[in-house]
Amino acid sequence: MNFDHHIKPKTSLFEINIRELWEYRDLIYMYVKRDIVTFYKQTIMGPLWFVIQPILTTVMFMFVFGNLAGLSTDGIPQPLFYFSGIILWNYFADCLTRNSKIFIENQGVFGKVYFPRLVVPISITISNLVRFFIQFGIFVIIYLYYFFQKGGNIDPNLYLLLFPLLVLLAAGLSLGFGIVFSSLTTKYRDLTFLLQFAVQLWMYITPVIYPLNSIPADKQWLIALNPMTSVVETFKYAAIGQGVFSWWHLAYSFVFMIILLIFGVVIFNKVEKGFMDTV
Repeated sequence: MNFDHHIKPKTSLFEINIRELWEYRDLIYMYVKRDIVTFYKQTIMGPLWFVIQPILTTVMFMFVFGNLAGLSTDGIPQPLFYFSGIILWNYFADCLTRNSKIFIENQGVFGKVYFPRLVVPISITISNLVRFFIQFGIFVIIYLYYFFQKGGNIDPNLYLLLFPLLVLLAAGLSLGFGIVFSSLTTKYRDLTFLLQFAVQLWMYITPVIYPLNSIPADKQWLIALNPMTSVVETFKYAAIGQGVFSWWHLAYSFVFMIILLIFGVVIFNKVEKGFMDTV
């Protein structure tokens, strides 16, 4: 068996060595396992926070936006409407925030040993799927309760088959934006604070707390420019049967994700070569 491993500099900014990433799959697994085990290790309630956080957020949205502000939920029960938007958005936002700090938080490891740097953002994106599916399980419980309750106004359809694609889109968009911001923050640290603020505002231009069809028809395209809009809205439409579905919006998000990932890899490869001089 040959144990030789040749490390060669990248000859192109567009280069992604898929084979090398596959060879380091055990390291990806180790990072994923570490994230899952240690994320809430020193907390009292541990993994229960995976459940508590979205439930408390849903209750807050019900009180503020549903009762005080009186925003429409398209006739859908408020807990179901808000939770259906929260789970995909939380996954996207968590992955984006953590991926944006890759170079800063791992500079000690990156400066001492070689491995494909994309291992870290990929492992973060995968490990957050555990939290996502736990929260999705809570959504299923809420969903089934209202589904069998008379007057729940729930009409699921075959577009539910797009669910794996929606998760892939959320993962790809968070990975793309994350590696772009992580590359930029090696030189511009202010972007770290700007991103935290931007993610909070970003949610309000995503139909998480309101249905897309509550926006005037001639203005909906502005909200649709946000690539996460079709992800959240398609999931609501597929699972609940209310909202706006558009193949064009979904195709736009997919193309946006591909271009973003290509751009992210280019800037990531460029920064990777000399980031220790600026971090």
